[in-house]
Formats: sequence, C-alpha cells, structure tokens
Amino acid sequence: MRSINFQKETLTEKEKRNIDILEILRRRGPVSRPDISKEMGLNVVTISNYIDDFIRQSVVYEKELDISEGGRRPVLLDLNPQAGFVIGTGLNLMNMVGLLVDLKGNIITKTQVAKPGASVKEVTEALLAIIREILRRSKEYTTNIKGVGVGIAGLVNKNDGSIHWPQKMGNYYTYASVDLPLRDLIEKEFNLPVLIENDATSACFGEYWLDLAHGVKNIIYMFSGVGCGIMANGELYTGSHGYAGETSIYNYKEADLLNCKTAQGCFLKRSEIDLGIIEEIKANLSNDKEAAKDFFQLTASNMDNLDLKSVFIANRARNNIAVSAFNTAAKRLGIKIAALVNLLNPEVVVIGGGLEEAGEDFLNKVNQTVREWAFRETTDDLQIVYSQLRENAVALGSASLVIEKVFAQL
Repeated sequence: MRSINFQKETLTEKEKRNIDILEILRRRGPVSRPDISKEMGLNVVTISNYIDDFIRQSVVYEKELDISEGGRRPVLLDLNPQAGFVIGTGLNLMNMVGLLVDLKGNIITKTQVAKPGASVKEVTEALLAIIREILRRSKEYTTNIKGVGVGIAGLVNKNDGSIHWPQKMGNYYTYASVDLPLRDLIEKEFNLPVLIENDATSACFGEYWLDLAHGVKNIIYMFSGVGCGIMANGELYTGSHGYAGETSIYNYKEADLLNCKTAQGCFLKRSEIDLGIIEEIKANLSNDKEAAKDFFQLTASNMDNLDLKSVFIANRARNNIAVSAFNTAAKRLGIKIAALVNLLNPEVVVIGGGLEEAGEDFLNKVNQTVREWAFRETTDDLQIVYSQLRENAVALGSASLVIEKVFAQL
C-alpha cells in the first residue's frame, strides 16, 4: 500500500469511489462485480478497473464462484481484512480503551486502563501507554499497521493536532489549551501517521460504519450530555473548522442567567459529563445518614471514592437514591436531545460514552422526555437507542476513520 496522508481533507472522485467500492465489500462481501456495479450505478468495466487495482495490492481477493442464473458464473470478491491493521484509542466515562483492528473493523487486540485524571499530562501519558501496550501485544502485526486513530474530548485543531477542552477552575469553567501538539508527539514516538478526532464524532462514525443498519444516514451520537457527533446524509458533519457538536454555551461572567434546577442551567448551559449524577447523590447522602450507610454497604464505596461504577451498581439494585438521580439525569439529557432533534431531525439518536450501563429505565425516560419536549413531527419515526459498540465506540470509531483514509488513498 501507498503511504497515507491523514491530513488530506478533500477527496477526489477516485478516492470517493475507492471508499464506496471497498465499503460495499466490507459490508456485503463476498459479492460480484455486477452486484457492485448495480449498487453504485457504474458500468462493470469501470468497477473492474478499480477491483483489478485492489487485487494487485492484495486488498481484495477473488473467491468461490457465485450461483449463475445462466451463462458464465460471476466471480465473487471479498475484502482482505488482513491487508492492513489500525490502532484505535478512545476515552469514555469510566476508562480508556485501545484496540488493534483489521480492515473490516474486527478487533484483534484490546487493552484498557482506568480513566485517567483530567489534566493534560495524565491524559497524554495514559494515551501513549495504551498505544505502547497495543504494539507490545501485536508484534506479528507491527509491519502492517497503517496508522493510529485517537478519539478524545475537546475541540480538535485539525491543522496542528492540538486540543482545547474546558476545565473547571473553582466554580467556573475555562478553556485550557493543550500546548503540546498531540499528533506530532504520537507520530514521533511510534513512526505512524495519526488522526485525531473529537470523541463523540469518532463514536458517531463508528456506529454508522460498524453497527447501524445500512441506509441510516442521519444520526446524532450523544456522548453523555456534553457533546454530540453528527452524521448528516451519510457524511460526518463537523462544521467549517471541525468544531461542530458542542451542545453547550457558557459565559462565566453571566452564568446565573441560565440557572434552573432540572436541567442544570437549562439544556444550553454546560453540564458535567455524568449529567450531575455524582453531585446529586453526594448531596442526598450527606442529608441522610441512614441512606448513606445502606448505599455505601451496597456499593462498597464511600463519600471520597464514590464514582459512576458504584452508582450503576446501586441503580441495578433499585436503590432509591440512585434511581431518583438517574431519573433526573435522564430528563436533563432528554431535554437536551429534544432541542437537537428539533434542530437536526435525525433518524436515530445513539446514547453512549458509558451511559449504556444505566439500563432500560433510563433509556425509556430519555425517550419519553424527548417525545414530550420535541415536535411530534420530528419524533414520529425517531429511534433512540444505546450504543451497541458500548465502551469500544470511540476507539472503534477513531480506527474506522483511519480505515476510511486507507481505503481512499489506495
């Protein structure tokens, strides 16, 4: 394969066709040239020219003959998943995941670590460590790894690979800049091309490519309540500079203007990544010593180490305080989704980032809230579902974005 330029944004007609043909093979293979021709609306000769080039590069191979309805039996074609491998990394609510995947998105190797702290140094060190571990465990694939995909929170500068994300300073949020160019750092250490994308955008692309039914083209992926990935008519929508998908506005000088209890500053104001669940539970437990004793016994936690994992345990056990907190959080999230549904009119809203562990009651409450707050016309055929890729969504999505680049530039 040729070397891949991950910073190339505009696709040529040939590159678009590369992606479309190889995507048909990835989803439907084994499939014949006439079938690809029919699906793409191009003549068989044109398709064959592309296929012959892919076969020369060992990305596509011919296999057993299809059943013929008369005349010569067409040869079946399939994508060779072992023609290249990609590393994908992603951070969600509870951990950081690293994956080695083949060109069909099959997971070859997986490793994960506990979610690092919020500082630039902690996130960067965890990211580098997880890539090192994937490479250590994948020595037989090393010479055929095509690149690294990184799905990470914040506003990703596509020009230099740096990131801006909000950090809380006392009672206020401010934007902290990662001065260290993350892309350059990873490329220099591992000598591999690197693609960096926002976590919600990565996960949205992963769900679209690897899980959702073919034909679904308008998707919102909610990464908790702090950001979303947007797929519009089968294309990722990232805005003029790549920063689309932030679901909050914030001005610390006039923060009180958006105060309201249910939605933590209404659906527009910045919310915590856990939708305020931990803060609410701590407040309730502080006011009820008996309830706190029961909660901490049930979850083997305490006020100092209380985390979402503990709350999920309590929620599954139907602990009243946990159930109440999740009901409130579901309503907060539902109000925010309703605004986005009215604005973007998607076919599917995927809820992920770690909230999949909240269970069906949470999802049902979100669904109910969206339908109560959004226009009926925008919700008639709307599906609201949990991410099926679950904790792997961001890592698989970032890997899939790299695979798409590989397909384009063959």
